Amino acid sequence: MREFIINENDAGQRIDKFIAKLMPRLPKSMLYKGLRKNCVKLNGRHIRDGAVFIDEADILRLYFKDEFFEPEKEFRYIKPDLDIVYEDENIIVINKAVGIVVHSDGQNTGNTLVDMVQSYLFENNEYDPETENTFKPALCNRLDRNTGGLLIAAKNAKALREMNEKLRSREVRKFYMAVVEGYPEKEGHLEGYTSRKNNVTTVSERFSADSKAVSLDYRVLAEKNGYSLVEIELHTGRTHQIRSQFSAAGYPLAGDTKYGGHGSMFRQSLWSIRIQFAFRDTDCGIGYLNGKVIEVEAPFEKNFTK
Repeated sequence: MREFIINENDAGQRIDKFIAKLMPRLPKSMLYKGLRKNCVKLNGRHIRDGAVFIDEADILRLYFKDEFFEPEKEFRYIKPDLDIVYEDENIIVINKAVGIVVHSDGQNTGNTLVDMVQSYLFENNEYDPETENTFKPALCNRLDRNTGGLLIAAKNAKALREMNEKLRSREVRKFYMAVVEGYPEKEGHLEGYTSRKNNVTTVSERFSADSKAVSLDYRVLAEKNGYSLVEIELHTGRTHQIRSQFSAAGYPLAGDTKYGGHGSMFRQSLWSIRIQFAFRDTDCGIGYLNGKVIEVEAPFEKNFTK
């Protein structure tokens, strides 16, 4: 038997979701069997319904084998190297450099951005893995290894839930800058359906069972020597969306050989340059961010205009 006291970051979630995060090695079938067999007690009362919500200061007793309580990954401190452009008590906004992996892919990716965020908060006494049952500071959005720019990280579970909901409901506007080959129309809208196979995203005008709708708007900022500097507002957030959509439109990102680009002058020049919080409902813990704009300069912008 193990006993856990529910803390602030654990509260407000279903008991089955909490147990699944607490014991990632426990098969879901055994979790729900354990609920039926009285292996879960909350404040001294047997719980059989996984949809019951837990509150701060609740006492949870779990009667499962010890092997299922072993964490999948222990906290590992690394010296953080972060370019922080905004920070408050709930979130951090980071300007990610090219070449940094956001999350581990299980293939010896080395130090990741999420490792650095957790280590930074540990250094500043804002995260203590010894006192947390399941919560770890996490990133709310992601960028490819070779895409740089703005990423949002949440310091606590409430901020993480709320920011993820705002991102899902498209209340966080995301703008990018890119260099593309050729001269597209001065402004435009691209939409379609993407699907993934063998780590490559393809774009189609028609919906299929495995496809997802994508859309973006863009405007051309400058043109030079067969290239265009474009600003993009991304309305959906699919893997390789910008790269694949511009490639399908006949204007691949400069140097992006995976999607038809050529040369090495700019090398997949894609940067998340601006985030704008445009909340429809501000009655939440991060409501104070409504209307705030956070932006950085893409490092290739000056090189393009020279």
